[in-house]
Amino acid sequence: MSHSPTALDRLVNPAGLPTLGLELPLDNDWGSTRLRALAADPYAGRPFGVADLARHAELARLADQLGFAGLWVRDVPLYDPEHFGDAGSVFETFTHLGHLAAVTERAVLGTAAVVLPLRQPLLVAKAAATVDVLSGGRFVLGLASGDRPVEYPLFGEDFHARGAAFRTGVETLREAWAARSGGAGMSLPELGLDAGRRLDVLPKPTGGTVPIAIAGHAQQSAEWISENADASLNYPRPLGALKLKTREWQELTVAAPKPYLTPMQLDLTEDPATPASAIRLGLRTGGKALVEHLRAMGELGVAHVSFNLRPGDRPVDEVLQELAETVLPHFPSYGE
Repeated sequence: MSHSPTALDRLVNPAGLPTLGLELPLDNDWGSTRLRALAADPYAGRPFGVADLARHAELARLADQLGFAGLWVRDVPLYDPEHFGDAGSVFETFTHLGHLAAVTERAVLGTAAVVLPLRQPLLVAKAAATVDVLSGGRFVLGLASGDRPVEYPLFGEDFHARGAAFRTGVETLREAWAARSGGAGMSLPELGLDAGRRLDVLPKPTGGTVPIAIAGHAQQSAEWISENADASLNYPRPLGALKLKTREWQELTVAAPKPYLTPMQLDLTEDPATPASAIRLGLRTGGKALVEHLRAMGELGVAHVSFNLRPGDRPVDEVLQELAETVLPHFPSYGE
């Protein structure tokens, strides 16, 4: 009996090649032209790290129409120009995802990643299930423990206790999404809630649960992540280090294989023959070398790669068109 593909299914090519996605916002805020302008006048226009969102819906639609497998948003609760200088995707995560669900049709929507210890898990459960339903089951919830200590006391949380809070939060999410019969409600003993009280979180996810991808280590053991996540969402690495990381994940999930997902910063040059060279967390490369690098990542077990285009200087729509014409055909999405 066949079943409808889950959001994670849509990110996995059965042939072993990675599918390709994009990290929002789609702009050039880290490009050399922008950096030179800021160096000349730091107070001109937008602050560094704050995206130009004027065309974000148009570009998200274009990416969806061109066949990119996923669109990912980052959860940065507070803009910290002094220590981080990056406002992430700027828009509030779940509000943004609801909008993206309405303006796209095929691409998987994902978070990379929601900082779970800073949020009430029951509200995250409701928001995530809502995005899942509104998008027709196209949602993957990436979760992280967070790495910005200044945020925790402002949200009334303990930075050093975030590992325990993360574990409890994941358990709460799973319980909130679970379908129940006989009128029973959620059972959350640590909160003093018995199933007989008949409290529940609605709506329920389209596929019985929302797929969870855990980013990095999240203050957990690799074994715990392999048991409690549906996918690993891990930081980009050179191929040698990547091989060790994907091998570890494959060994931990050998009984029930789970996808390995990774983001990558990409500065795609106009000359397709430009050889690949390393930049922070990614590559500056032409299209030909990019295809070869992605093939190598697929051979190591990477199921999905999401591109962050912010280091580039070229118009984003131009880069999207080139990727769609010269790179995407080598790495088709589910069912293509």
